[in-house]
Amino acid sequence: MRTEAGPDLRHHGDAEVRDAGADLVDLAVNVRADTPPRWLREEIAASLTGLAAYPDGREARAAVARRHGLPVERVLLTAGAAEAFVLLARALEVRRPVVVHPQFTEPEAALRDAGHAVERVLLSARDGFRLDPAAVPEDADLVIVGNPTNPTSVLHPAGVLTQLARPGRTLVVDEAFMDGVPGEREALAGRTDVPGLVVLRSLTKTWGLAGLRVGYVLAPPETVTALERAQPLWPVSTPALAATRACVAPRALAEAAHAAHRTAADRAHLLAGLAELAPYGLKVTGPAEAPFVLLELPDARRVRHRLRELGYAVRRGDTFPGLGPDWLRVAVRDRTTMAGFVGALGTALA
Repeated sequence: MRTEAGPDLRHHGDAEVRDAGADLVDLAVNVRADTPPRWLREEIAASLTGLAAYPDGREARAAVARRHGLPVERVLLTAGAAEAFVLLARALEVRRPVVVHPQFTEPEAALRDAGHAVERVLLSARDGFRLDPAAVPEDADLVIVGNPTNPTSVLHPAGVLTQLARPGRTLVVDEAFMDGVPGEREALAGRTDVPGLVVLRSLTKTWGLAGLRVGYVLAPPETVTALERAQPLWPVSTPALAATRACVAPRALAEAAHAAHRTAADRAHLLAGLAELAPYGLKVTGPAEAPFVLLELPDARRVRHRLRELGYAVRRGDTFPGLGPDWLRVAVRDRTTMAGFVGALGTALA
């Protein structure tokens, strides 16, 4: 069924911490706290001596290819994952694009901006926003789904996602938060046996590089070629290329793996605290697998404003198709921060 645009697809978590929200504890943006680390800042700073030359992405592209065990022809570097959605919308010839919601809204926004009539498959809270491949129209020739999904924190099994693949269909899996999952369970990055598979990765979440714009696409060579033709010249800056090389190196991968386990432990601590607020009607979508959790609660708009008065910014949920005014998304932080938030949430609910 074709749907209208509905919610504000261009609203994102950073809007919660601009201007008057700048002094709030930021639980609205899903970027790991205390990043980028010092060693990464030094790598980026060292690249500034080369700014007089045009960016050369060959080394960074090869580094990404090695990281995923792929030939370089299957890698495209982008100015963050958001650019990849624009390229897909503009470069691919599609008749019936489908976006699985709730999820990150930029894919649909990019498709609509490119003139496509977008169909939505809305997953249900009743079954924990689980994906049923049969819900996707058989003749959809572009399907976009997140894994783990923003904002639901649901991690779809790889075997379920691959059931969406068809000859003549492009299957786009947004894995922007996959490096925040211990062991990257259910990842499809690096797979070449799934027809039409396009995987998007972002380095901005784990490494705190949202201001630098760092991401990449893993796709069949013919898809990479089509997307590359739609890119402007030199789309990724020299500092971003340096960051890409650094973030896919063995040292960084080991640090990211450690951070994923630490985040999982902090998330468990947060969930334990939230469970105590269940008598107020609070529900948590689960099992949560990403560095954020999705909450359903009565009068969430009032609660969100009360939390701001108490010093905490959280992400409103009503701008995600398939959700509504009773939903909030909360980024996972360290235990001390989470304990303070749970206390403030209890006050707001009471």
